[in-house]
Amino acid sequence: MHKMHNTPMGRVFDVFNQIFLLLLGLSTFIPFVYVIAASFATEAEIAARPFFIVPETITLAAYEYIFSTNTFIRSIGISIFVTVLGTVVSLLLTMTMAYPLSRKKLLGRNIILNLVVFTMVFSGGMIPTYVVVRSLGLLDSLWALILPVAINPFYLIIVKSFFQNLPTELEEAARIDGCSDMGVFWRIVIPLSKPVIATFTLFYAVFYWNDFFNALLYISDSAKWPVQLLLQQLMMVANVDFGEMNTMMQDPPEESLKMAVVVVATLPILIFYPFLQKHFAKGILLGSVKG
Repeated sequence: MHKMHNTPMGRVFDVFNQIFLLLLGLSTFIPFVYVIAASFATEAEIAARPFFIVPETITLAAYEYIFSTNTFIRSIGISIFVTVLGTVVSLLLTMTMAYPLSRKKLLGRNIILNLVVFTMVFSGGMIPTYVVVRSLGLLDSLWALILPVAINPFYLIIVKSFFQNLPTELEEAARIDGCSDMGVFWRIVIPLSKPVIATFTLFYAVFYWNDFFNALLYISDSAKWPVQLLLQQLMMVANVDFGEMNTMMQDPPEESLKMAVVVVATLPILIFYPFLQKHFAKGILLGSVKG
């Protein structure tokens, strides 16, 4: 393999590959840079210049407006609450369900696993799910954004595979010392599962933070909208009524306001991601070595 890279064709391929990857990276990075730049630009500049990286006139009008409204602050708080609570609930349910399914001695294990795989291929659909949520009295409740999607079956299978790969000798030693099944799970399995926990903490957190469709279906009270649904409404309608507005700014900047909301809604994930990124590859690979 090393000799192939030292040949003329190999070096040409390396250069072509690097240029291609650089262009691919820029194609995903530059649009976000434009969104940030446009959030600090004036309405006139956004209308006059279809694309720019650095605004000619920097203004904080859009950020002053969105942070002067209780509606936006409240939606940010709701998104944080749903993301934190939903991630904790999803991790707890996923881990506690995956661990017994990873033990071959569990009665009915294969039937339960087949049911889990079945839900990955087939689902009840939007209308039956809505009927179930309504029957449970969860409409206009933040629990409607968490409980119907609390366990991702694909994540469950990966975590189950990860638990199967853990050394059984550690569990046997713990049981000899008098640990129960729950003691083995909390004292042995969970401390050894930090990579997979970190991986799916971010996966679940990103899902809950970015989800707007469930809120669109189940939340009709605008006071309970998460920030992503507020952003979706802002993008769909040119001038969204934010509710309690700052009387100092009667004419909000529409286009730069949209860009500013996108930046603020994306920023928490960008801040959170680097702390868990190093666990991604290890967590996924450890959970997918064996079936």
